[in-house]
Amino acid sequence: MSDSRHGPCDAGQVQAAAAPAQPLSTARKRWILAATVLGSSLTFIDSSALGVALPAIQNDLGAGPAATQWVSNAYLLTLGALVLIGGAAGDRFGRRKVFLIGVAVFALASIACGLAPTVELLIAGRAVQGIGAALLTPGALAVIGSAFPPDERGKAFGTWAGAGAIFGMVGPLVGGWLADAADWRFIFWINPPLALLTVLITLKAVPESRDEKARGLDGLGALLAIGGLGGLTWALTAAPDLGWTDPLILAGLIGGALLLAGFLWAEARQRHPMMPLGLFKSSVFSGINLLTLLLYFALGGAMFFLPFDLIRVHGWSATMAGAALLPFAVIMGLFSGYAGKLADRFGAKLSLSLGPVLAGVGLALLAIPAPGAGYVDGPLAGMTVTAVGMTLAVGPLTAAVMGAVPPGRTGVASGVNNAVARVAGLLAIALLGVILSAVFTARADSPDARALLGQVMAGADLEAAARDAFHAAFRAVILTCAGLAVVGGIIGGLTAPGRQKAE
Repeated sequence: MSDSRHGPCDAGQVQAAAAPAQPLSTARKRWILAATVLGSSLTFIDSSALGVALPAIQNDLGAGPAATQWVSNAYLLTLGALVLIGGAAGDRFGRRKVFLIGVAVFALASIACGLAPTVELLIAGRAVQGIGAALLTPGALAVIGSAFPPDERGKAFGTWAGAGAIFGMVGPLVGGWLADAADWRFIFWINPPLALLTVLITLKAVPESRDEKARGLDGLGALLAIGGLGGLTWALTAAPDLGWTDPLILAGLIGGALLLAGFLWAEARQRHPMMPLGLFKSSVFSGINLLTLLLYFALGGAMFFLPFDLIRVHGWSATMAGAALLPFAVIMGLFSGYAGKLADRFGAKLSLSLGPVLAGVGLALLAIPAPGAGYVDGPLAGMTVTAVGMTLAVGPLTAAVMGAVPPGRTGVASGVNNAVARVAGLLAIALLGVILSAVFTARADSPDARALLGQVMAGADLEAAARDAFHAAFRAVILTCAGLAVVGGIIGGLTAPGRQKAE
């Protein structure tokens, strides 16, 4: 999954890499793994910590709801649109080189974010962070694949993923504590020293590798994807303020849709497309990617808006809100391996139908607590059930997507699925923000409900009626997420492969 919830199909990029030309010593492989874990930790810690700090960022920078959404959207936009071309760049120009460039870009953007005096500059820095993440994430996986022989990659990737789960546990607590006791800007200042250590280890231990057969980068596809997704996301985010009939909103919606249509047209004709459309001829591949879109839409939207409800409605501190996410990270980190074995025994269909349904039930439970609820009578049950459902589903997603395409296309297939998960989070924040605004406007007794919504999210001292209206809007959002996760489970049951019969 992305962030601490990094993408569902990262493993395929490891498995698809070529075997190392010369065997490396055990000690050197450990240093290589350390470099990739440290590099990836930049994105794991940053994204998971930032989620619970967004209310503090909004209050400190005086940002409105739309601008606050763009603190996350800008990162997800560039990451989702460029992660495929980032992997291809590593294959062509050198995996170590592209990984190092990604780490450097992410670190420099983090410095810019930490110094940003306005929310607009913070958003710009986050967009550049997304570019860095789009280079370093597939780069880290490709480095592992090129350094470890096939029979050692499973263990290496498990170590990488386990480290990601640990950073995912630490991130929300660190972000919450910094927002409460220090300054949210320190979230970004964690990255430069980690990046420097990553660069030093990489230069010393990681050998360069590339695919000599790799040709061409889909620059046109990347530009069309960024333009289309950016136009749609901006229009959806700004529409509650400007109105759906505003010429700028209509231009954003129509222009974004046309650019995305142009992206599909280009991908069908490109010699080296970043998203080969032929993969979607497989009903399993198409179905599992639709499941991924719905499930990560639900999860991304819920995790974005939940801290606002816990802090603004229930009166929690940012540290407590970060602690509320711990069951998710702990269960995912401890039991993902067992969930994979369960899928191997009973088939992906059971896991990919039951898992998303359980996640939907867990998300629905998050809508039950009344304002002022504590931890046990609040999010504990919902987060636990959601974590169990996601743990059942995430591992089998990898196997199902990779099994739906020929062996030589597993890396591309996993990259597409990873990008779908990132884009799902981007669309979730934009579309669910529209629902939040609409329900709040309907429930709030105010002539300027949109401004009142901004004050609630910013933590202003308002009447209980305004907070109740926000909680009602949050419930509408979280129940929408729950419903989409359940629909994803139904799609999983219809399209996922069943248990493989023994030969």
